[in-house]
Parts: sequence; C-alpha cells; structure tokens
Amino acid sequence: MTLGVGTPVAAAGETPAVGTGRRDAADDPEIWADPANPARGLILGTDKQAGLYVYDLAGQQLQFLAEGRLNNVDLRSNFPAEGRRQILIGASNRSAGGISFFLADPAAAPGAPVVRRWGFAATSVSEPYGFCLGRRGETFVAVMVGVGGDVTQYGVTEAAAGPTLVQERSFAVGSQSEGCVVDDAKGMLYVAEEAKGIWRYSLDPATGSARTLLAGAPSAMLAPDVEGLALLREGGKTWLIASSQGDSAFAVWRVDGPETAYAGRFSVVPGAGADAVTGTDGLAALGGPVGSFPEGLVVVQDDADTVGETASARRSRQNFKLVDWRAVKLALGL
Repeated sequence: MTLGVGTPVAAAGETPAVGTGRRDAADDPEIWADPANPARGLILGTDKQAGLYVYDLAGQQLQFLAEGRLNNVDLRSNFPAEGRRQILIGASNRSAGGISFFLADPAAAPGAPVVRRWGFAATSVSEPYGFCLGRRGETFVAVMVGVGGDVTQYGVTEAAAGPTLVQERSFAVGSQSEGCVVDDAKGMLYVAEEAKGIWRYSLDPATGSARTLLAGAPSAMLAPDVEGLALLREGGKTWLIASSQGDSAFAVWRVDGPETAYAGRFSVVPGAGADAVTGTDGLAALGGPVGSFPEGLVVVQDDADTVGETASARRSRQNFKLVDWRAVKLALGL
C-alpha cells in the first residue's frame, strides 16, 4: 500500500469495518444532513459484496440492508414519492443489473430517518458500476456508468409499483469509468475515466456526448486509477474533490466560476484513533454544518483499515474515514 503523498490532513473519525473481510468490499459513501437540524443525518456506505450500510454522522452503524453487490450510492432530497417529499437514494446493483432505490422520510422522528427499500429498475449498461443522481429543474436524473465506460442517463419518476426510468441519452466515455457526480446548480455532469482523467459534460441530454477534459491522468494532479468524485458547496463556492487512487491522495478544484481553478491535493493521515487512508476509492462531501463538523464533512473509503498499512494487510478490513472540511481548508490554504 502507498501512503498518501498529498498535504497531510488528520482523520477525524471512522466507521466500523464493513462485514465482508479479506476482499475488496467497502466502496462508495454518501452524506445527508437535515437542513433544519444539521446534527441529525446519515452517512451511507456500500459493501460491494453484500449491500448498503447506514451510519449516523459520527460513523456509528444504524442499519444494514442486504441488497447484493451495490457499488456506488447517491441521494437527492425533496423527491416526490408516496404523497410527500422524501430522500431518494439509489445504488448501482451489479447482482441484479440495474439500480436499487431506497427512500428515507426526512420528517421522521426521533433520531435519524430510517432507510427502506423502495424498488429496483433494470438498466442497459454493460455492467452497473458507477452511479450518481442529479436534478435538472423538476426532473430527477439517474446516471449509470457501465464498467466498460458506457453511460446511460435516465429521468426518475414514481410509478404505481415504485421507481421507473425514462432513458434520456447514452454515450461512451472511452474506457473503464466509475466515479460520477452531478452539479445541479450549473447543470454539469463529471465522470472519472480511471486511466485518463475527469470529463465534464452538460446534464442536458440534447448535448449528447460533447465534453471537455477537466484534468488528465496520469499527471501531477491525478495518479490512476481516478476513482470517486464529490462536490462540496459552501456559500458561493463549489469544490470538486477526486480520489487519486494511485498515490492515495485527493485532488481539489474550485468549479463554480467560469474557469476551473486547481487548489491542491491532500492525503488522510492517522488521527482520532483512525489509521491512514490508502488505496482510496469512493468519497462524499457535504458543506455547512454536518453533525459535529461546523463547516462540512468529507467521507472517504479506506482500502486497508489497518494500522501500518502493510501490503500483507491489504483489503483484510475496509471502512470509511471521516475528515473535517476545516482541516482540508487549513492544509490547502483555501
């Protein structure tokens, strides 16, 4: 395992290891915090051999849903289902060949909302791999990235039996791809091509496969594989964070302006009783008050939840590390 080469940032906590041991298992997280009470929220994390974990904002396990080989997970609030606005959660399901959907009622009390199964929708990609949700006006959008780099974008609505998908477009990235994230405010879709870098597309399906390269790989910014992508908003600023798996680092750009501005790289080192992050995969980020993190939280996958990070310990245990966004900003001078 390669210890991270980015500017050091100490871990602020961690989740328990996922249940699948001695295999590549923990993969992708997501975060929700109640806008009315930011101390109340959820961290979601996939075990891509078994299902979906639900944690509180301190990383303690609340639920496990045995849904099969769920790879990537994402969510959007205010989705109209069952007569009220709920949290829509989706995950790419490699076992069943599509998207597993879940709902959580943000008005549920007390404590964190309970995540429950809502339904499944088949997709046409080569093998469900990367996944992200977005919103374009009143349309909720699901983007499925096949392991071969083929992407299909869908509109998501409620039907009598649960979720239904309407295909909007398909395009090819070029080679194996996984991480993706949607910038709802700017109508942009970012996709990580693992060996080549990060591509930016419009979320408008009429634009087809038109794209621009935000950052290439291999480069001083990204060491393949390029994995998870996340956006963090604070005030008028929007930051894109990407997993640089090849050197266990995270690259950061500011993406809200007319020009993209590279801001540096950080790596997660031991802190708060948690070990360093190596071989990182998926990540999530949320700005503003999130639990005990007053300015934002970043959650990242750790390929070896083991003190020492030795090669022999690789993948014996995997989990998710919590990182205080204030520590990232201080380290990179943001």
